[in-house]
Amino acid sequence: MDQFLWVVVPYLCLAAFVVGHFWRYRYDKFGWTTRSSQLYEDRLLRLGSPMFHFGMLGVVGGHVIGLLVPRSWTDAVGIDDHLYHYLAVGGGLLAGVLTVVGMVILIYRRRMVGPVFSATTVMDKVMYAFLAAVIVLGMWNTIAGSIFTLGGEYNYREGVSVWYRSFLAFQPDADLMADAPIGFQLHALVAFALFALWPFTRLVHVFSAPVGYITRPYIVYRSRDDVQLGSHSPRAGWERVGK
Repeated sequence: MDQFLWVVVPYLCLAAFVVGHFWRYRYDKFGWTTRSSQLYEDRLLRLGSPMFHFGMLGVVGGHVIGLLVPRSWTDAVGIDDHLYHYLAVGGGLLAGVLTVVGMVILIYRRRMVGPVFSATTVMDKVMYAFLAAVIVLGMWNTIAGSIFTLGGEYNYREGVSVWYRSFLAFQPDADLMADAPIGFQLHALVAFALFALWPFTRLVHVFSAPVGYITRPYIVYRSRDDVQLGSHSPRAGWERVGK
């Protein structure tokens, strides 16, 4: 069972994530969208969307540092376990609260604003359920594992983080996750399920950015000569009257 949960399931979800995005982009380009509902309601969206998205940036950044940066690296730059603990808990709680509050506002808006609710699909509801579960479980692990135990009986940097790096290296050690607390295990499993669903929801917009705008030339409007517009003389009644 450990091999199934922490080797087979994660790679199946990873395959669904990669293949699903390829399929969606190849066969559903017009569906690759955020399904924006800004036209239906703007006030709550302006409040909840920035909170949720900036909070998620903090959450993702914290996970990148916590999962991908080995303990030896932070020790090498002078960040001991005590300092790392307070930075992780403080930053994690701030980003988590911001994300949760923003998500609550967005879910309230989607349920209570009629046109927005009417535009909500089944996959939107499923996505919100899994996303909320992942965030709540992550917050619980931060509070219960880092505050209630005062530094913790379980150090995820020596268990979950090591497993995650071994998973990315295609040499997963299932025992590392099998020994993790149930909160961390549920958080990981629900997160992998969310990644498997990702390509089939509006979350695909994460990989869409107007990068081309940076190098796109300006649109220059130039007046043509006063005598002739284009390659043909204008018809009677269509003469240019001014600049």
